[in-house]
Amino acid sequence: MTTLVLTVVGDDRAGLVAAVAEVIGAHGGNWENSQLAELAGAFAGIIEVSVAPERADDLRAALGGIEGLVTVAIPARQTATEASPAHRVTFEVLGNDHPGIVRELSSTLSRHGVSIERMTSETRDAAMAGGRLFDATISAAVPASVDLDALVGELERLAHELQVDVTRLD
Repeated sequence: MTTLVLTVVGDDRAGLVAAVAEVIGAHGGNWENSQLAELAGAFAGIIEVSVAPERADDLRAALGGIEGLVTVAIPARQTATEASPAHRVTFEVLGNDHPGIVRELSSTLSRHGVSIERMTSETRDAAMAGGRLFDATISAAVPASVDLDALVGELERLAHELQVDVTRLD
């Protein structure tokens, strides 16, 4: 079997996921893993699909025929086994919303060779104080060569500068 990673984007509407699933099934594909979301009327997702190698091109073409949906299907990259396994770490970020929070946090993680595996974020009204709150959860792979305590210390210093709370959840 060949593994494809599909990126799908379009205007949200009822039946969109069913249409994608129907095309995958009609081509003998198996929907393995996915992350799907609706944001501000737009639908976006990443879907891992396994399919017989001889049917992969037909599946790609058929996905392009779904009305109102842009689909990119690429072969999954085989990850190399790392000599030094990574730690999985999850952080929660909470504070008054302002530009630059994600930029600063992601830049700090990147400088340490940390890979963000999953991130969810939202802004919402602050119930008591007024204004907007920024709330994010970041799950990351930290190489074994990285001093985790030093990384957490740097994130805490950055949090103070950004006036947000960064909490390690695990």
